[in-house]
Amino acid sequence: MARAAAAALLAAAGTAGPGAAAAAASPTAPAPGPARTAFAGWSAEPAAGRPYVYLEGASGSVLQDTLSVTNTGARPLTVRLSGEGASIAFAVRSVTVPARTRADVPFAVTVPADTPPGDHQGSVRAGAAGRETVVPLHLRVSGPRLAALTVEDVRVEPSGTLRYTLVNRGNTVLAPRLAVRAEGLLGTVLDRPERPLPLVLRPGERATRTEPWPDPPALDSVTVRLTAGAPGAAPASARADAAFASPAGVGVLAAVLLAAAGTATYAIRRRR
Repeated sequence: MARAAAAALLAAAGTAGPGAAAAAASPTAPAPGPARTAFAGWSAEPAAGRPYVYLEGASGSVLQDTLSVTNTGARPLTVRLSGEGASIAFAVRSVTVPARTRADVPFAVTVPADTPPGDHQGSVRAGAAGRETVVPLHLRVSGPRLAALTVEDVRVEPSGTLRYTLVNRGNTVLAPRLAVRAEGLLGTVLDRPERPLPLVLRPGERATRTEPWPDPPALDSVTVRLTAGAPGAAPASARADAAFASPAGVGVLAAVLLAAAGTATYAIRRRR
């Protein structure tokens, strides 16, 4: 299907084959665009100067767009085209752009029939003169959207550091948030309100992270509960139990017990 789409695009572009301009290659002034996609002498960006490619459609469909390659130099330039993270077919795999000319290269993105609904990422790449431009591709597959996040494998290390794994079980991109609470024998020993985490989880992606706890109790038995949330997703939580018995804490307990024993002995002797 991708090859057929590429052939149709090639015919529509009126291109004879690799090395030719993929559409109406017309002399232009250097087209303005994002600085990150421009190098000395040439640039590549989605048509109409967009900062990225955005496509939306159902699974099993073929979606089309155009990449504009501009040669601002004084000599013809051959640019190689490729894609990553998606099934992308270009009208031509390489295009030779005359000096001070822009070539518009059509391309097609095939969405496999088994692609789940939600957001998917890829990129369109152009390389020339030893450099490469990467244009982000955002693909939204239509259908029911499910935002689901789980917290797994929670454990408390002897140092107090909390280790856990977040898993995106849905079909949308999630920006997780996390709250932490720990209860000891005598009450709450840790209470951190929900805050955003510096990561983004794509559908099916998992991330193992750590949460510092620099001052855990010296002597206590605690239950730690981690609660994670994300926009559109129901909160998810998981817990882990841990016991702390540092030498300092044990020493303090021993001193307290000895003092209590001494006080009890003194009281008994007084009664006698």
